[in-house]
Amino acid sequence: MSFNFKEMMTASMILFAVIDIIGSIPIIVDLRKRAGHIQSEKASIVAGILMVVFLFVGEEILNLIGIDVNSFAVAGSFILFFLAIEMILGIQLYKDDAPETAAVVPLAFPLIAGAGTMTSILSLRAEYHIVNIIVAIIINIIFVYLVLKSSGRIERVLGKQGISVVRKIFGVILLAIAVKLFTANIQNLFK
Repeated sequence: MSFNFKEMMTASMILFAVIDIIGSIPIIVDLRKRAGHIQSEKASIVAGILMVVFLFVGEEILNLIGIDVNSFAVAGSFILFFLAIEMILGIQLYKDDAPETAAVVPLAFPLIAGAGTMTSILSLRAEYHIVNIIVAIIINIIFVYLVLKSSGRIERVLGKQGISVVRKIFGVILLAIAVKLFTANIQNLFK
């Protein structure tokens, strides 16, 4: 186990950009209006458990089907690239039906711990120590919980334009991370 502050911060920023809980505030507010209440604690805990379990079991699942982590990381870099393009350009490449209730399932999965998050976690595992990724997951889950609890206030303070600006900034960061992830892992595939 090798704790590294820089790795932990980088992993935290990657997960923060991929989870995009700030950009999801309009969906969360809509859920709250329809259901009346959001189960912030349950959604955060379930999402955190899903991410940590996938961190440990995801690689075994890949090995079972004959895919190495570097190949998965390269594929994950493409997903991160397209997520970043969506965030920067404000377009939607992948259309998913909006969740209909504010139960744990639509919030924890796919809104918080969705396909992009799971791909990122396995991609991070190819580059960083597990302890740093776990700390990054915990930091993000705490932040997700705080955002879920205060989503109405955040929406009023930032406004639609503010949320849009934050989303674009993290889109650019995510794009740079996708390029770095691709270049680091594509080299490992040819060694």
